[in-house]
Amino acid sequence: MNKRHLISRRGFLASAPPAIAVAMQTRTRGKEKATSIDEPVIDVHQHTNYLFRSDKKLVAHQRIMGVTTTLLLPAGSSVNRASTHEGKSNGLAAKTGGNETAMALAKKYPKDFRFGVNEVPDLPNARKELEKYLKAGAVIIGEQKFNVACDSPHVWSVAEVAREYGVPVLMHFQHNSYNLGIHRFHRTLEKFPEVNFIGHAQTWWGNVDKNHKQEVMYPKTKVTEGGITDKLLSNYPNMHGDFSAGSGLNSMLRDEEHAKEFIARHPNQLLYGSDCPDAAGRGAGCKGSVILATIRRLAKDKKDERKILYGNSKKLFKL
Repeated sequence: MNKRHLISRRGFLASAPPAIAVAMQTRTRGKEKATSIDEPVIDVHQHTNYLFRSDKKLVAHQRIMGVTTTLLLPAGSSVNRASTHEGKSNGLAAKTGGNETAMALAKKYPKDFRFGVNEVPDLPNARKELEKYLKAGAVIIGEQKFNVACDSPHVWSVAEVAREYGVPVLMHFQHNSYNLGIHRFHRTLEKFPEVNFIGHAQTWWGNVDKNHKQEVMYPKTKVTEGGITDKLLSNYPNMHGDFSAGSGLNSMLRDEEHAKEFIARHPNQLLYGSDCPDAAGRGAGCKGSVILATIRRLAKDKKDERKILYGNSKKLFKL
């Protein structure tokens, strides 16, 4: 055969229709647990232009992982001024794509992607920007990653828009950096019981531990049940958790026995997300695929696994 007509498996997956690409994941690769075409997966946390990854590589990455629907979370506006939120160009340090890039990719691949909208909450035009993309079909606001208190009027103004349009808000909690004061977040949940909030990142997942030290981003100690995160999920049905990134993965691997029980306690409020910038979509270097495998391994009940990987997100985002 002419070498010009040869195509790699990865190249084929990148160009194949979603159904074919997912079906090819039914083969087991080493220790990875395969995804069946009968088991769709929703990834609630990905970004365009993530560390300069191209759209083509992002599409291939998600298909190789076996993800059937992906939510794209934009960065919001670039802000060239020092302000209360951070004094950087925007809230996502990885310099991911903005609202237009997320919407454009979702429009190009409507079976694969849905798009969100984001904006720096203390900007005067924040509401107008959010509404523009919500009217165009955005299914989520986030990720909100700005230096404001999590129970501040800035966060509440975003929640008001979310309530009006019936979409969830994804919050990046990071001590002394973003969405400050997680111990007070119950005030926001109580003020907006109709709005679904999704917790994510280091301080959200560190606080599965009752004894968590807030300045520690990736704790390795065993977990004492009863942390802030556990209580928020237990007490507020409008609170959810996004297992994405190194923080979500670390929350499971640091104490797997606790993670099994944690999943069993909150199967209706936990969601799968990847939030990984690689191009491979497989192996130890792809956090998204490792998180998938870890959830499958630690979920004690197959029904709970399917809720986390698909059912909860399908319901939450009305997919």
